[in-house]
Amino acid sequence: MTPSSSDKYPVAKSQEIPSARVTLARAKELVASGHYWIYAGFVQSVSGAPEAGDLVDVLLPDGRFYARGLYNPASKIRVRILSFEDEPITESFWSDRIARAVRFRRLVVSGSNAYRLVYGEADLLPGLIVDRYDDVLVMQTLSAGIDRRKELLAELLCRESGAKRIFLRNDAKSRALEGLPLETRFLRGNGVTTVEVCEEQARFLVDFARGQKTGWFCDQRQNRLEAAKLAPKADVLEVFCHTGAFGIHAALAGARTVEGLDVGEEALSFARRHAALNKVEDRCVYRQADAFEEMRRLERSGRRYDMVLLDPPAFARSKQAVPRALAGYKDVNLLGLRLTKPEGFLVSSSCSHHVSEQEFWRAICAAARDAKREVRLLEQRGQSNDHPVLSSMPETRYLKCFILQVL
Repeated sequence: MTPSSSDKYPVAKSQEIPSARVTLARAKELVASGHYWIYAGFVQSVSGAPEAGDLVDVLLPDGRFYARGLYNPASKIRVRILSFEDEPITESFWSDRIARAVRFRRLVVSGSNAYRLVYGEADLLPGLIVDRYDDVLVMQTLSAGIDRRKELLAELLCRESGAKRIFLRNDAKSRALEGLPLETRFLRGNGVTTVEVCEEQARFLVDFARGQKTGWFCDQRQNRLEAAKLAPKADVLEVFCHTGAFGIHAALAGARTVEGLDVGEEALSFARRHAALNKVEDRCVYRQADAFEEMRRLERSGRRYDMVLLDPPAFARSKQAVPRALAGYKDVNLLGLRLTKPEGFLVSSSCSHHVSEQEFWRAICAAARDAKREVRLLEQRGQSNDHPVLSSMPETRYLKCFILQVL
């Protein structure tokens, strides 16, 4: 087994001493935004020879202290800022940041034992993602500095949250951009890797070792609950249904029928298990199909629904992909609108960070014009509040969810 970065660079629990100084070349733009990432193009010089994950001080061009952060020469994000204060980075520093994150979730999360406990930069813990599923924490260390300190962070997470098990889901492709290897394993404890979770009255199974992301889409939790309020007595089409969470909530709220479409048979098998677990299997049908092709076939056959749920994967992984993504969003919403009965509802989501709310809304409006349908916006929603948005980090805001009535 390849040694982990924390094995190679053990982290002392006493105060960490910055190993180098990074001087900025262009500071005005950075200071104005308060952004927590310093890209390579903003670096004028580096004194010393810091290694990946080292703590460094960041200086303004005139030599004044600006910030303290974690350095990575292999990444375009050269420094991820921990603090704009000249404060010591100790075990207490990390413990305080994690304790704040835990306290916040205890305040805003209710009715569920599946939620995001730590959301990276939004919790001032750059590169650390932690989702809680009942008694398990699923942890992603997506930056070299955080990866190097994962043993200490795991210890603190268990202490502050009361969790006994931590599973590493370090198989995200973004780790390659940090020069980090991929790995999945238990970091604390062991046992089965499928756990039952709840969202209000709904129950689901999360495979945190193999499921997408960390095993579940916690970010849509509140949107699922809101959409379900419009589902009583509805015939529902759930497109890109994955493991069926939106549709299960709709069924539990009283939908007459739920028809789920997804290209992944493994995800559909979980959707069927979820229908049985929630005792709504008599109203839920799932089938493997290409979403676009099947929606066109349903339209041609004259099939119409009281509610259409659209939750596709990200269409834009980069800024360059945005024009094509917007065409895709227009197309899928056009089909969704055509499949919705008059006075029915369309719930349309986009998890593409590079597509803004305004661009997504314009794509929906263009689809409505082409479909010759009038729509009215009931709610413009985002990610659940366990995924807070940091004002200085637009990257922390990515999910769009529009709840519409189609006239």
